[in-house]
Amino acid sequence: MQLHFSPSMRSITISSNNGIIDLMRIKVAACHISYRTLFHTILILAFLLPFVFILTALVTLEGVNKCSSFGTLFFNLLFLPILHFITLLLLLCGYDCLGRRLGPRLLGRVDDSSKRLVRDFYKILNEVKTGEIPLALDLPDSFEQLVSDMKSKQYDAKTFAFLLRGMMEKFERDTREAKFAELMNKHFAASSVPKGIHCLSLRLTDEYSSNAHARKQLPPPELLPTLSDNSYHHFIVSTDNILAAAVVVSSTVHSSQNPDKIVFHVITDKKTYAGMHSWFALNPITPAIVEVKGIHQFDWLTRENVPVLEAVENQNGIRNYYHGNNFARNNLSETNPQKYASRLQARSPKYISLLNHLRIYLPELFPNLDKVVFLDDDVVVQRDLSPLWKINLNGKVNGAVETCRGTDEWVMSKHFRNYFNFSHPLITQHLDPDECAWAYGMNVFDLRAWRSTNIRETYHTWLKENLRSNLTMWKLGTLPPALIAFKGNVHPIDHSWHMLGLGYQNKTDIESVKKAAVIHYNGQSKPWLQIGFEHLRPFWTKYVNYSNDFVRNCHILDS
Repeated sequence: MQLHFSPSMRSITISSNNGIIDLMRIKVAACHISYRTLFHTILILAFLLPFVFILTALVTLEGVNKCSSFGTLFFNLLFLPILHFITLLLLLCGYDCLGRRLGPRLLGRVDDSSKRLVRDFYKILNEVKTGEIPLALDLPDSFEQLVSDMKSKQYDAKTFAFLLRGMMEKFERDTREAKFAELMNKHFAASSVPKGIHCLSLRLTDEYSSNAHARKQLPPPELLPTLSDNSYHHFIVSTDNILAAAVVVSSTVHSSQNPDKIVFHVITDKKTYAGMHSWFALNPITPAIVEVKGIHQFDWLTRENVPVLEAVENQNGIRNYYHGNNFARNNLSETNPQKYASRLQARSPKYISLLNHLRIYLPELFPNLDKVVFLDDDVVVQRDLSPLWKINLNGKVNGAVETCRGTDEWVMSKHFRNYFNFSHPLITQHLDPDECAWAYGMNVFDLRAWRSTNIRETYHTWLKENLRSNLTMWKLGTLPPALIAFKGNVHPIDHSWHMLGLGYQNKTDIESVKKAAVIHYNGQSKPWLQIGFEHLRPFWTKYVNYSNDFVRNCHILDS
């Protein structure tokens, strides 16, 4: 008797010893045996077993000589194949299909101990998930301590589950608190003035008082007519950061194909004016023309013309909002790190600075100019910007890059819903949350078209409404009211002119940075701060004159 298995294990052939006669061919399909087949098999087995017993008794009684030939032949040819078949069938199917379906019931088998253990542990975890962690339970500080405690104290499974839950919740709390602390520290770092930059301002201010060359007129008298000559390309930057202003002016001039046609109007506050004037007087960037002017030197900027901004800077509630203890006033359990970072950024003191609101008054501050490019102090110019004066704004006032579409889904995905509180009835009534936002930082302003609009009045109106609403209408300082005031007066320009996000997107694509005309370090991680991104800082530092005595003596080092 021989058994032959097919290569695919799909069939079994039972043949005689000489291999000539195939007594039986069985097709095996594990897990497909039916209850009816099993029932019929058991019936056949029950029918044949009595004959097996009778034959066995005859062989025993009659002796080997008389019955061995007939009994052995009958047994080998009929009963042994059947017994082999049944045994093989049970082996192939019993441990698989029957073991899973009928094993515990028909074969008397029990569940695997490991599966039972896992099931019991799941049950314990479900109980622990909703239960209170015992106050007396001493939570380990590390995995090694947990293992040590398990060995020494012989915890049961439920206590072990409570330990796991308690440790995980503790680590989650610690991680969350550390993240909020990091955001707060970053907020303080972004809001502070680095020692080197403060030193630079002080030394240059002292130089202004002691060095006549630092006080020389900017620009020289013979070049004063160029300040209102519309054949020149007029740039405006408003800042109290001397080093940042120097980089903006230097990068713009060095990237220009016509630097002799550039006129820069640098506006600063009263306390920084002397230092700013000294820098550009002692470090002229020829052939460009640079004018430095303080806010106090503009006759138009009076309390009568700027009533809202006066209120913003002096109102105690506003000062507390921006300068108060933000960490204590926020319930950290009701927010997440991303929202908390947004709240901190909205409380940046720069948002109540007149320098930051100054761009809304450009038509009045420069009454003789027709078109200007306004640059923020945290930009670097890498390409000639003279083609901006050839862009047809189609009667619009503001040429700006839209920020609702682009390759960077984080930076270029800004709509009105990202800036405004649409639970406020006035916002819901007047604005569309899906409207595309645009960016400050590099803007082409048609001042002649601007003067025929009511943009400034609209800006003031919404600032007053936000003050009356206790600053609940929008999140960030100057852009949201500008989004409303310039509504219908914005002309989109190509994204290649202005790349944003270098102050908060550390995954900025370097190749895209190299190709952009203007790169903007908007966000907290300014390139002059320690928290600036190391791989993005070189695009800014390449325009810092580290050989300058004032820069070197204030230990502003190339990093």
